[in-house]
Amino acid sequence: MMTHHLLIQFVTWFVLCYFILLNGGYLVLNMLSLRTLHRKGQEEMLDDLPRAYSGLEPPVSILVPAYNEEATIAASVRSMLQLTYSEYEVLVVNDGSKDDTLAVLKREFGLLPFPEAYRRQIRTKDIRQVYRSTRFPNLRVIDKDNGGKADSLNAGINASRYPLVCGVDADSILQRDSLEKVTEPFLRDPTVVATGGTIRVANGCEVTGGFLTKVGLPKNVWALFQVVEYLRAFLFGRLGWSSVNGMLIISGAFGVFRKDTVIMAGGYRPDTIGEDMELIVRMHRLLREKRQPYKVEFVPDPVCWTEAPEDYKTLKNQRIRWQRGLAESLNANWGLMFSRNGGVPGWLAFPFMLLFEWLGPLVEVGGYIFMTWSFLTGEISWQAFTTFMFVAIGLGILLSASGLLLEEMSFHIYPRGKQLLALAAVVLLENLGYRQLNTMWRLIGLWRWVMQKESTWGTMKRKGDWQASTPKGP
Repeated sequence: MMTHHLLIQFVTWFVLCYFILLNGGYLVLNMLSLRTLHRKGQEEMLDDLPRAYSGLEPPVSILVPAYNEEATIAASVRSMLQLTYSEYEVLVVNDGSKDDTLAVLKREFGLLPFPEAYRRQIRTKDIRQVYRSTRFPNLRVIDKDNGGKADSLNAGINASRYPLVCGVDADSILQRDSLEKVTEPFLRDPTVVATGGTIRVANGCEVTGGFLTKVGLPKNVWALFQVVEYLRAFLFGRLGWSSVNGMLIISGAFGVFRKDTVIMAGGYRPDTIGEDMELIVRMHRLLREKRQPYKVEFVPDPVCWTEAPEDYKTLKNQRIRWQRGLAESLNANWGLMFSRNGGVPGWLAFPFMLLFEWLGPLVEVGGYIFMTWSFLTGEISWQAFTTFMFVAIGLGILLSASGLLLEEMSFHIYPRGKQLLALAAVVLLENLGYRQLNTMWRLIGLWRWVMQKESTWGTMKRKGDWQASTPKGP
């Protein structure tokens, strides 16, 4: 009996300490982000002055991997062709789409076959044909055999002409000045090897001519939850890690890399789901092994708008894939953790991701079940259970609210009072079911990684509204 009681006490304290450390870690990242945004706000006071680097930005190759994207590909490419940047090219890589993606591109942009030398610096699936637009001299389309997103990005890198490459999802819409801002760190610091921008949910916004013309909130509840989730993930998750050069992921939807560094690292791995995170973790590991000075930065200003899943099944599959990608990325780069030259990435970021993101779903789901069962059976007091609920849910609400506060203080993307009230309500509601459901999906993803299920392109049902305009938000 005494042993049973001691075991209950030990597990109770373990669960409580775990949730305190989890939320405490995010609060520290929040403080780091707040400091970074404050400093950035002071720097932006000079934005009205003439730009010191105007017209001198390094040329960029924008890579757009596309698989069955006929509904949104034309609008996305148009948005990229109208960016305010001195010199860039757009490379769309059609990864053996089974729909009319290639036909839409041919029709909308006047594509014709264009014979050119193709340097295969990274091994990829066979290239069928290279096309060049007769209407836009900086647009090329590569048609290739299906090999997955990572293989498509590698094909784009092989065909790219410029020293910086920018990966953008085919369902994304970029703001006109996004490329200018996300490349600024490369001008300030020659050791920067990769930068990433903020991803926002485009559902509920109006898009005309390939550009977002009016910000709105989605009416769909699943997409609405993701608005707050994205704010939290980018504004104090990645921004916090970036401030100490410990960011282990740049979203595949919008990131810029030095091409030579990517080629040195071997390009994207086609046999992994989370190719974006895996590449960043591998770059950290290899550059630290070489003792080469470098930086990986998150830039909160440039915004990439992307369509979020609006149905239960698609959202569930997306989160399962994300968790599997996280597991693959960390598992493939164990050499970074606690390495002699690991620095912040190896001694703080990697262990944090391991304990709280990779193994987190197992402990969190187990913690909820154990604490609820122990309370209902009288094994723990109501004070202990209340403390657990405050730590698990109350601090979660605080973290979500802080993400919304950082957004309102720094960028004010959602200016209408009605929008802020809706987001404030979501901050409360997402912690009362949605986050727990997300944890269950992540646990499934962890299990499927253990079972080593097959990796393929993720699929999402597109509404196709971006070819015209999306419905207004509340």
